[in-house]
Amino acid sequence: MKPIAALALLCLIAPDAAAQEPQRITLDEAIARGLANSHRLAELQARKEGAEASRAEVSASAMPSISFLGGYTRTNHVTPFAIPQPGGRTLVVYPDVPDNFRSRFDLVWPVFTAGRTDALERAAAAEGKAAAEDIVAARSDLRLEITRAFWALVSAIESERVLARSLETMAAHVRDLRSRFEQGLIAPNEVLTAETQESRERVLSIEASNLRGVSEADLRRLIGEDALVRIEPIANIEVPATSAPSVEGLLTEARRQRPERRALEDRLEASRAREEAVAAQARPQVGVNAGYDYASPNPRIFPRTNFWHDSWDASVNLSLLLWDGGRRRAQQAEAVAASRAVAARTAEFDRQVSFEVQQRRLEADSSRAAIAAAQDGVRSAVEAQRVVMERYRAGVVTNTDVLDANLAVLQAELDLTRARANARLADARLDRAIGK
Repeated sequence: MKPIAALALLCLIAPDAAAQEPQRITLDEAIARGLANSHRLAELQARKEGAEASRAEVSASAMPSISFLGGYTRTNHVTPFAIPQPGGRTLVVYPDVPDNFRSRFDLVWPVFTAGRTDALERAAAAEGKAAAEDIVAARSDLRLEITRAFWALVSAIESERVLARSLETMAAHVRDLRSRFEQGLIAPNEVLTAETQESRERVLSIEASNLRGVSEADLRRLIGEDALVRIEPIANIEVPATSAPSVEGLLTEARRQRPERRALEDRLEASRAREEAVAAQARPQVGVNAGYDYASPNPRIFPRTNFWHDSWDASVNLSLLLWDGGRRRAQQAEAVAASRAVAARTAEFDRQVSFEVQQRRLEADSSRAAIAAAQDGVRSAVEAQRVVMERYRAGVVTNTDVLDANLAVLQAELDLTRARANARLADARLDRAIGK
């Protein structure tokens, strides 16, 4: 019963979705909506804010900190200790005070950390810059994904239109063949062959409609559209003739503009700053401590009495790490290894970018060359179809030649549509490779 209920629900929803007004959208609008609704970008933005908070935390660690301490301690009863005084009086030196109250304002100020705090602050700042570059890279990736889905939808729609026109032409041709067959002018196999070709093109049309639906759903996902509305992209699939710059210029631009490389440089800077922070642990550290106590009894007041008294203290402390069992040396080795790893990753990224730029440049050139070849193929196929149809009407060629000519036109037009969409996508990939 559940599949039947689900099918009935879909049948109820489908007319409502189809009745909705189609949503017309340009590529720039799709990109803007995708960037505004991306959960991935929201996650990276949160990580960036976390990195900025970490930097603020490190900066605050160099400032004085003031804390309040309060406590109550209950002790057992003790025998008071008293000293006899002249005149029959006694001086109680240590009374029985089981209730002990203490409050203290404490100040801690690391005055000199041998550069450790500064190094950690530089590392946190570099990590924040790297997180910002991660957002830029993610925006570029999302822009490319939206562009891919947009042109895939445009290509699917164009393919659907081409197949619809071909089906109309094929249907008219089949009707003509049936009329001839009824007049006894042709054999039945020619009608059956044409009907077979018409069925094949109908299957292609169904596949094109399915591809359009998948591309539409993919674009809706990327732009954050939850409603099942039909999307009609506003775009001109014609590719303008442009001349791409040299590969050397593209490589220089890519190394300067790619946000991933800038993020790696920032992380390398952060790693080297951590090396300095670890090295600073071996140098003397100076700090200031101060406090104000208000307690009953106050242990600094002699003799001890069951009254509230205040006191204060201030000190300057020098600390020097003499031996820690090799922990600092291990931390420094770990930091140095992390820096080497980031440097190696940066070098590998440069090598990968060099390959990617060359690959995308070749794809863009070949895509434009494919458009020219496909346009020539369409012109030739259309002209051949015209000649075949004239000869068919004159009774010189057979129905098979007409079907072959129609199929050649269909294939040529589909090839041209794919070539134009591939060229648009190749341009977008080239822009992504150079960091635009």
